[in-house]
Order: sequence, then C-alpha cells, then structure tokens
Amino acid sequence: MNNNTQTDDLGHSPDALAQRKAELLALLAQTAPELISDNQLNVAKLQELLGEDRVASDEHYELSWAGKTAARREIQKTSSHTLRPDANNPAQAQHMLIEGENLEVLRVLQKSYYGKVKMIYIDPPYNTGNDSFVYPDNYSETLDEYQRRTGEKNEAGYLNKQSLWKKNSKESGQYHSAWLSMMYPRLYLARNLLRDDGVIFISIDDNEAANLKLLCDEVFGSENFIANVLWQKKYAVSNDDPGIAPMHDHIFVYQKTPSFERNLLPRTEKQLLRYKNLDNDPRGDWGSDNYVSNKSRFERPTLWYPIKHPKSGADVWPDESAVWRYSKDRHETMVAENRLYWGPGQSYEKPRLKRFLTEIQDGTVPSTWWPFEMVGHNDEGQKETGELIGKKIFSTPKPVRLLNQILSIATKSDSLILDFFAGSGTIAQAVMELNLKDGGSRQCICVQMPEVLDEDSEAYKAGYRTIADITRARIDKVIAKLKAEHPDKTAKLACAHFTLAPSNFKVWRGDANSAEALREQLQLFQSAEKQATGTQDQPAQTAMLAELLLKHGLGALGVHAISKPTDMAGATVYRVLMPDNTLMLLCFDPYTEALKTDIVQAKPAQVVMLNSCFVGPKADELLANLQLELAGLDIGLTVI
Repeated sequence: MNNNTQTDDLGHSPDALAQRKAELLALLAQTAPELISDNQLNVAKLQELLGEDRVASDEHYELSWAGKTAARREIQKTSSHTLRPDANNPAQAQHMLIEGENLEVLRVLQKSYYGKVKMIYIDPPYNTGNDSFVYPDNYSETLDEYQRRTGEKNEAGYLNKQSLWKKNSKESGQYHSAWLSMMYPRLYLARNLLRDDGVIFISIDDNEAANLKLLCDEVFGSENFIANVLWQKKYAVSNDDPGIAPMHDHIFVYQKTPSFERNLLPRTEKQLLRYKNLDNDPRGDWGSDNYVSNKSRFERPTLWYPIKHPKSGADVWPDESAVWRYSKDRHETMVAENRLYWGPGQSYEKPRLKRFLTEIQDGTVPSTWWPFEMVGHNDEGQKETGELIGKKIFSTPKPVRLLNQILSIATKSDSLILDFFAGSGTIAQAVMELNLKDGGSRQCICVQMPEVLDEDSEAYKAGYRTIADITRARIDKVIAKLKAEHPDKTAKLACAHFTLAPSNFKVWRGDANSAEALREQLQLFQSAEKQATGTQDQPAQTAMLAELLLKHGLGALGVHAISKPTDMAGATVYRVLMPDNTLMLLCFDPYTEALKTDIVQAKPAQVVMLNSCFVGPKADELLANLQLELAGLDIGLTVI
C-alpha cells in the first residue's frame, strides 16, 4: 500500500474505548486544564485536586463478575468487516435490516452512526436457563482463521459465528457471569451510538433485572437512570404456576446525558371522556378535581377557613381533618373566575375545582406502570405475528402497542431508532405504522443474529431456517400490508437488507515485522480490493461502494441520496451528496486523462478511487499528476 492509500480509519472500525478516553481528556482539558499535560492525565494532580478522602480505596462499591476483564477487552477490539447489501435492495430505503452477529455489527456501525441514534430498544436473552447466545466473544480473527478453526462457513462465505452459539444453563458455574459478559460490550458500544439527547429502553424479566440495573448504572451512569417501567405482559394468572405467578416484565430506561426530554403521551378516548362542559362554560370542556387537601388544619392552619355556599349562603368548612387547596385570597380569585363547580343545581356540599382541557398540557405524563389495556400483552404480540407470518413461528414477540408507547415517549418525527436484538421485528412495524399515523420520517435499523432454528420448531417446518429469516419475512409482509392499505402514503416505504461480511478490501497486517513479510504485503497491495466476488445481479462495485460509504461515515444506506451511477469519459462514477451538501465522486474503473477533465468540471469536494484504477507503465506518474491538480483546486483525493 503506498502513502496515498487507505488509512487505518477506513480499514477498521474505531476503537470505542480510545474514543471514550479522548472524550474524557477533552472534557478535563476544558474544565480542569491543570490536569492535562502533553495530552496526558496527571493522576497525582487529580488526586490532589479531589483530596485524599475522594480517592477510591481498594474496597469500593462496584459490580464485578468472572470474565469482566475479558469483556472490557471486547470494547477495544476493532473490525475490518462491512455490511454487504442484498442484490435486490431498492434504490432508496428508509429502513434497514442487518443480518449478522450483533457485537460485530455494532463495531461496524460506529463510524457512520456514532452519536446519531435517538432511541435504542432491545429485548435481549432473559437468561432463563434455556437461552442461547454468543459467549465468550472473540471476533478479532479473520474469516479465514475462523474457517480453519471451525471448518465451517455459510453458503455465501459470510461471517456468522453460528458455531459459537451456546446454551447458558443455570447449572453453569458462571451462569450470571456469562450473560453479563455478553451484555457489557454491547451496551458500551450502543451508548456510543446514542445522541447526547438519546435514550435506551431494555426489556428484561426478574432473572437478570437486578444485574442489568447495576450493569447499566456502570455503563450509562446511575445519574442517567430514568425509570424501571413495569409492563403487565399477561392478563391472567397461570393456574398451574407452582409459585407466585409472574405477571410483568421490566423495561429499564437510561438516558445518555441529562439532555434527554421525554414526550407526553397522547390522551386516550377514555381519558378525554373525563372532560365535559356541564355548566356551558364558554372556555370549553373541563374536568373536575378535589378542592380539599388531605393536610390537617394543624399542618396548614392558613388553609382552614370557611367559604360561602353560593346557594344557601351558609359557611362551609373543609372538615377537621382537611384544608382547602388554596389560600383565602386565592379562593376569592377562583370564585371571581368561575373556576368552582358546586354540582347540578349547586347541590354539592363542597365545591370541585374546574380544570379546562385548553389550559393543561397537551398530553399525559408517562408513568412506570403500563397495564396490558394500555400497551398490549404477550397474547396480542402472538396474534400480530400469527397474522403476518404464521402461528407459533416466534415465541413471546412484543406487541406493537408496547413499542409504539416507547416510540411516542422517546422519539421525534425524524429520529433514528436502533434495535440490535430485533427478534421478530416488532420495532420496525411500530416505526412504520407510527410514521404513517403522524407523517413522520423516522428511520429504523434492525440487527438480528442468524441463530439457527430447531428442526422440530414450527418456524422450521414453515420454511424458516434462522431467526433472521423470520425478521426479514415479517418486515417484508408489514411493508406489503401497509402499501396495500395506504398506497397513496407508502410509495417510498422500503427496507434495505444487509449481511455482515468480510471487507471487500485487503487489510494491512500490522504484525508484519520482517523484510520478507513486508515485501509480500507491498506486492499484495498493488490492488487494495480483493478478487472480485460480484455476480450479474450484484456487481462487486456495489458492495465496494456500500463499504466505502459506511467507512466514510455516510451510512450503509448512502444517507444523503446516492444518484444512479453516471458515465464520465467511459468510466462508471458514483455521485454522493454528503451531509454538508458537497459532492463526493467514487470510481472503480481505469483512470484516464479524459476522466480527470470531467472530474474537474464536476467540482466535487472529495474523490475516492482504487489504487488499481491507475494502470500501465506510467501509473505512478498519472496518480501523482492527479493528486497535484486536484489539490490545487482544493479537491480531496482518497486512493485505496
């Protein structure tokens, strides 16, 4: 690879822990510059600044488990892998489904989606003793190394890590530790993807609720805990339960920073029925509230006084054990503004306070108790998936109403949503339906591991082979259903499909420490791309384009509208509008002087080409001249 070729940040995903350290150093440099010297933290000065009483001793409160150190190392690992687009993907899509091991996918997403996700929802394995998940994690190996070690690969040659799936039995000596080691790096990388005003919702049951709370306190900070929501997942007790029948799941809610602002929930028809206009008040419908407080006259003596009954003229007291809600002066204002209601024909002994619908918040404050009447239950989730993909195809899918409640609380109309334990894809359906309802443009990224289904399962008998197959089928069927029901509003509704795959480009080995090994690599990198593996349906250029956009931070979907490839001097050139509305050109065909002329006329901000585009005895000279000319025009050139 020569000096103008691919840099490390394009070859591998960012080091998440290094990014975090850089953020912390930058924050300390701003708030306490005396602690930073040559971009290094002076620990002695930090201890001096905090005082000895604030320095942690060997014994302190923390969550620890067998394998935590190894789980920390997972955070530092990087990935050279990419997301390979499906050959049948639509030209433009608002949503995406990624099939692949989710820790590796989270690494791949870091470059393009760092700090961009508004809301994450996950429904991870509950660790009931029957769950299968990937542990311990080890994804630093190459695909070739993986295949040599396991002797396995899937039909397309893509990395899926299927042989690492294991059942975490309760008889295991590290039952909880294995689950925590699986969750820790995923939550850490997920936090990086959240916006500063972002939030994560995590479903769990009592098996790991206590450990998950402590784990999230460590990853997100206990100060960023928002709520432990109790969702009533069942509407009836199981009569054959041998103990105390569980009726709820937990949903832990954490914000990334205190800048998260929750939305109010829309009022239901039942709630709106509470507001009527019983006395034809010109201010409109109102609901009544108690005018007495449960404080005693001894606690609030200034609020214990008589008021006049408007019909009888008699003095009315709030009773010995209660007081009025407001002071006497405020009460007189309430009377003058006709805010008290004494019942039909003024028949009440004590007044009620009128609260007008037009004067209160446009919605209701979310609570931590979500009954099934509000957000659905397990059977409702089963019915929804049954209607779409067949009965008993997926166990315990979440109801759409539950996810809709979460989206309503946490997202704006243009938010980006992520679910990296996508399961049956309920979140995708909820996002699409909410967009249809409120005209929003929310985007959804679903990630599902290709867990192989049991051959005796109903899903396998129905033709599905992995859980990812189920996810894809449901999303496709939801899109078809919504297009049939609302053709005028769903013309652009689409989901693009991607698969976690090895990079299309050769990865520079940093361990080449001999002259012979270095010469071999230099020879190998005469062309940075691997041998073309494209098909007639999907040319290799399509896969390379998707990877370069992803690793340039432009997203797997191209983010800002990739136009159809155009012809420039006989070469195929891809035009990409970047976030700052400048143009990027990407070309994988042989370079010519005529192509340079067309590039200059297009006035892009950035040009990306392959090293192998420059061919012939004067290849180096052609590249050098192009670099000089584009640099003079302030056009960036990246040669891979």
